[in-house]
Amino acid sequence: LDKEIARYREISEGLRIELEDKTKWAQDLDKEIEKHKEVLDRLKGLMKRKEEEVSMLNEVVGGRDRKIEELNTYLRFRDSEVLALRSSYSFRIGRLFVLPVSSVMEFFKKTWVGLMVSLNFFRHPINFIKKLSFDNVRRFFSALKTESRVSVLGNVKRFLAKNGRNFLFDSAELQLFPVQNYNKKIVFEKVDSPVVSIIIPVYNQWDYTYSCLLSILENTKGIDYEVIIADDVSLDETKNINKYVKNVVVVRNEINLGFLRNCKNSARHAKGQYLIFLNNDTNAQGGWLRSLLDVFESDDRVGLVGSKLVYPNGKLQEAGGIIWKNGTGWNYGKTQDPSMPEFNYVKEVDYISGASIMIKTDLWKEIGGFDERYERAYFEDGDLAFEVRKHGYKVIYQPKSVVVHFEGVSCGTSEQSGEKSYQKKNRETFVNKWKDVLEKDNFNPGENVFLARDKSGHKKTILVIDHYVPHFDKDAGSKTMFQYLKLFAEMGMNVKFMGDNFYKHEPYTSILQQAGVEVLYGNWFAKEWRNWLKENGHCFDYVYLNRSSVSVKYIDFVKEFTGAKIIYNAVDFSYLRLQRQYELTGDESLKSAVKEAKKQEYYIFERSDIIITISDFEKKLLERDFDGKSVYVIPTYIYDDVFLNQDFPGYDERRDILFVGGFAHGPNVDAISWFVKEIFSNIEKDLPGVKLNIIGSNPPEEVLRLKSGKINILGFVPEEELKKYYLNSKLILAPLRFGAGVKGKIIEAISYNVPVITTSIGAEGIERGNEFLVVGNNANTFAKNIIAVYKDERKWHKINVSEKKYAREYLSKDRAGKIFSKIFNL
Repeated sequence: LDKEIARYREISEGLRIELEDKTKWAQDLDKEIEKHKEVLDRLKGLMKRKEEEVSMLNEVVGGRDRKIEELNTYLRFRDSEVLALRSSYSFRIGRLFVLPVSSVMEFFKKTWVGLMVSLNFFRHPINFIKKLSFDNVRRFFSALKTESRVSVLGNVKRFLAKNGRNFLFDSAELQLFPVQNYNKKIVFEKVDSPVVSIIIPVYNQWDYTYSCLLSILENTKGIDYEVIIADDVSLDETKNINKYVKNVVVVRNEINLGFLRNCKNSARHAKGQYLIFLNNDTNAQGGWLRSLLDVFESDDRVGLVGSKLVYPNGKLQEAGGIIWKNGTGWNYGKTQDPSMPEFNYVKEVDYISGASIMIKTDLWKEIGGFDERYERAYFEDGDLAFEVRKHGYKVIYQPKSVVVHFEGVSCGTSEQSGEKSYQKKNRETFVNKWKDVLEKDNFNPGENVFLARDKSGHKKTILVIDHYVPHFDKDAGSKTMFQYLKLFAEMGMNVKFMGDNFYKHEPYTSILQQAGVEVLYGNWFAKEWRNWLKENGHCFDYVYLNRSSVSVKYIDFVKEFTGAKIIYNAVDFSYLRLQRQYELTGDESLKSAVKEAKKQEYYIFERSDIIITISDFEKKLLERDFDGKSVYVIPTYIYDDVFLNQDFPGYDERRDILFVGGFAHGPNVDAISWFVKEIFSNIEKDLPGVKLNIIGSNPPEEVLRLKSGKINILGFVPEEELKKYYLNSKLILAPLRFGAGVKGKIIEAISYNVPVITTSIGAEGIERGNEFLVVGNNANTFAKNIIAVYKDERKWHKINVSEKKYAREYLSKDRAGKIFSKIFNL
């Protein structure tokens, strides 16, 4: 019996174990069934949404077909009417009155938008008909609700003008990666310590993901990066990504997390110093990543940077985003020409759409990533930007980073279904979280777009006007202007630059744009700058004018149509320079030029609120003739502490003498001609083997003829090469016989601590110049000064030390910043 009981117990235990195993199997099966049910439900939902979208699209297509037929019928009717009208006597007679009627309409257009549109139809009938579309009409009425009438009228004029802001960007310039097949295996370089982690959240759409990866491989050079595929339980070929792509990190979720949580989960696996979140429905363009990284490396106060997004047809999708006080957002510049000036400078923005954004990894962790209150997607990118600012960093738009975005693939376009359905709910969450910030820092919907687009509501805005974009490596005046523009931007001002020729000089324009300066260029601005200034003049705190010949064209209009303070940079008293030239040459034709120049300059002085000069000598003249006028002295050139504190080559490491000066400036032509003809031969005996190097753009024939075995005419040289000449030359010559103001070439020589041999005209306005400038006004004295300093190491070294001390005290960026801060009340 005991044996029987033991046997049954053994059987019972076996059955119990078998039951437990089958129970566990059944439970696992239930879980698997449940998981597949979830997938099935999601697919059913997706299928339903797609059916709804197809149905809706069919209705739209049908409606448009009907509309096209109606329009064709209407056009045939109108054609017959027009033909009858043009054949009538009344039309022929009426043409005599077209011009008077146009004049009357020009008067009424200022207050009546409809009449303005009508007027522009008659002015540009072909353009009007070509551009008439449902989308353009919709945008027109939408703009009427959100923008001022002046703004709308301006946009209509720009839109229709033959030489206006037509679409300049050719979609052929974009590099797209359509997928024909998957034969090409994508192999990324394996990197152990990436600088950047590129995170691509995906849910199906394998074609787009493959295309995106191709674009990254092709257009990301010179940076160590890793690619992380954040797979949110894709059901298509994404599951087999390792068949097609090598050396990527695949983070595959067990359940569908949605866009936001998928991004956060994959970021935990990143090893880079920076994270980039890149939608899979994108194609990265050349230099996209390097330009994003450049922004971080140029300013440690930057926390988040985003790309310029464009559509596959080349039109702009977004140049940074605007958030209004009520929490609604604008994709600034949507469907416009991405090559226009307002879309091509580095700027602060409210936010950047999350299709391509880059953030410091440490900051991402400090913030905690995307706020999970923004369920599924939408407003998580705007919220992240606000968090970045809350933590003390800037949010920046980088136009050089261009990314094509096939908008709508990731989340759809309808707010009634799909991920888009969360948009309304998330907006409410966003407003509740940031209501105090929105109230303080943001504008009402559609208002002050000029300031909202680069987050300048709390900044001082300055418009700088000069003859053209400063060629900082060509002449002293341009170098000074370039340095000032960069300084204004670094001081936190909203800086706009307008060149009188409205030409996009390169590389100078792009360099300024990368420094945060908006440069205005193109045919439209050349014709419409007055209307542009009328429309936006109330936004300017200061207008900075340079050069009398340019300033006289703008000063009255600026004074009438802006409330800005006018600053005039009296960098060079032209009348004084011409007066001295007359006294030197006796040329009677200069007498009238002196009179006209003085009349023009004094007119500008009188109408300016603030005058800037570069020497105490000129300041005293202005204070004498314009009692009570605000006059400031600022440095000609400015340098940072790193430059001013570096050690340059000593006496024994240098040889030869150097002249630097642009030859579009008359005093420089006279100076070098005088030196070669009357002085150089006097020093050859004492300084055998010494050569003279002459550097300067646009040398005329009389300068080119000076070339000899010991005289090199080098013309224009790039800035880096010019620096080498400064560092290798023993002396700098500035034999100026007439001119006015502080001479940039002398200040530049002082900054490199090279002794300068000059005249009293050259030394004019340089404070404490008697401590280091060697002055001689006749040929004999000038020659003796060259020989004495060139041959005497102790004398050379004494001047070198004095120049270094002067440069640190008077030419520092810090000193210039303090003066401008006082001028701008910063």
